[in-house]
Amino acid sequence: MNRRHALAHRLETDPESVERDLFKLVLTIIELIRQLMEKQALRRVDEGDLTEEQVESLGLGLMKLEEAMEDLKSRYDLTAEDLNLDLGPLGTLLPNR
Repeated sequence: MNRRHALAHRLETDPESVERDLFKLVLTIIELIRQLMEKQALRRVDEGDLTEEQVESLGLGLMKLEEAMEDLKSRYDLTAEDLNLDLGPLGTLLPNR
């Protein structure tokens, strides 16, 4: 079996599977950014850089983003574990919560 043929056998080419995997990758990136934003927001709150209104607005925005992520994950039957890519010896992409 030549190399190209072997690769074609390993790749999933079912349109539904490809769409779900692409959506999974996009949600993984969004979740990573969401978690980074949350950590940055908490750091700024702890440092006292924000007004009460800014803290309230930031908290509300992060809650809405988390709700939207949960909704999207449920639409595609994905879990938080599905989005946590295994990076081999480096561990997983997303920290365990």
